[in-house]
Amino acid sequence: MYHEVFRIVYSDKKYLVLSIAIFSGLLFSLALVSEFIFLSPVFVFYVPPYAIVDFVLIVAVSSLSAIVTSLSIYRIRIKGNGLKRSGVGFLGSIIGAGAGACGCSSLGFSAISIFGTVGGTATAFLTNYETPLRLVAIAILCYTYYASAKDITAKCKIIK
Repeated sequence: MYHEVFRIVYSDKKYLVLSIAIFSGLLFSLALVSEFIFLSPVFVFYVPPYAIVDFVLIVAVSSLSAIVTSLSIYRIRIKGNGLKRSGVGFLGSIIGAGAGACGCSSLGFSAISIFGTVGGTATAFLTNYETPLRLVAIAILCYTYYASAKDITAKCKIIK
């Protein structure tokens, strides 16, 4: 069932390009915010040994977000569903991206200065629970992939 979904969805090259673009953009932005990529004075990519798990989780969230988003868009276009049925996958993508976004000191200070105590509390929460939040996001994205794959294969059997 799962290989068939990839064959069905990615037979149209625009979904493959969409997935690659989402994966690249999300991976680059999360790696930049999580300080795995440095742009000044020269481009440096470095994953310290103690942060390998965090980097693997970033790659997993990025890849699952790319796959689920393209499947959700395909599902919306084929079945005519709104965002209500596909919205859970987007929620997982937002949780996964947001978990790493506020841990960075520059974004944390910005959130604190803009939102005051609420920003400081949110920043501290996201920094402390960054890994569990990414694991929750991965679980949500896996469930959404399962539901999307099941829905797409059922719809394509009806069409055939």
